[in-house]
Amino acid sequence: MKKTFELTHPKIKIDRMVESVKHEVKKYLKRERNKTLPEGADYWDFDCKIGKSAQTADVIHVATISQQIDTLITEGVTSFYLEVLVKPAIRTFEEKE
Repeated sequence: MKKTFELTHPKIKIDRMVESVKHEVKKYLKRERNKTLPEGADYWDFDCKIGKSAQTADVIHVATISQQIDTLITEGVTSFYLEVLVKPAIRTFEEKE
């Protein structure tokens, strides 16, 4: 998902638009996690970027998407860019002594 979300609408308040965006992102993550994993992969990993535009987007962890959206809203932005790319990954285990 590579998308620029607009938060301005003549009839819908910004709080409802933000909740709509968060819901769309959660729905996308759930849909991608439910897809069949390729051979040798343990889980789906996500590469995420968020920012005021695609050029100024910063890399973030998938668990902090909602917090980063809230941070951008408190800064007063009317639109932001969100990129979530899926890739299969293999778990790495640390050896215990």
